Amino acid sequence: MEKKAIFKQAFNDTIPVLAGYIVLGIGFGILLRAKGIGIIYALVMSIFMYAGSMQYAAVGLISGGASYLVVAMTTLMVNCRHLFYGISMIEKYKGMGIVKPYLMFAMTDETYSLVVNSTRYNKKEDRRKYYTIVSALDHSYWITGCMLGALIGSLIKINTEGIDFSLTALFVTIFVEQWRSNKNHLSAILGVVITAVCLIVFGPEIFLIPSMILITVFLLLIRKKEEPKYG
Repeated sequence: MEKKAIFKQAFNDTIPVLAGYIVLGIGFGILLRAKGIGIIYALVMSIFMYAGSMQYAAVGLISGGASYLVVAMTTLMVNCRHLFYGISMIEKYKGMGIVKPYLMFAMTDETYSLVVNSTRYNKKEDRRKYYTIVSALDHSYWITGCMLGALIGSLIKINTEGIDFSLTALFVTIFVEQWRSNKNHLSAILGVVITAVCLIVFGPEIFLIPSMILITVFLLLIRKKEEPKYG
């Protein structure tokens, strides 16, 4: 298939991410400048860190004088969920060649939700193009939003109270879209219930890792029964 057609399809698929990332990125950039952190940080973090929730958390860590070790460990803990994402992408990203490292780096929650559900292309080369374009587009949206926010924040004084909730709002939107697009809601229900139980049992500080482990275990247990329903 022509690259132009694949690009058009990838762009159409990422329009919801475009809307979310621009708004989220602007929020991050404004928050960053409100804490007195330079614009260059917005560019570097959005290119090389590229982790929405962690970038928001990093603003408080950096402005609070946290050490590089603390920032690194916090980043590892916040983004450890991608380890579980990676397990489900082993087959999809198999044989992706030179772009595979970038695809792994650029796997955000939103990009994952688009790629993991993609069954449009049969040829490996077409899939490779689609995965790469989706990942690159989402990355570019985030960079653009962060830079716009940093620029706005440097020009206009804005009250940033509650602005970090925009990330939670995007996660809720993605969940609703996934719920509406799939008739089988068992995996979604399991995710919500297990996460809620782990939040109660382990507390808000460390519930994420137990939640992801238990969700993975339960999904593996029901895989043989549920997988045919998605074929």
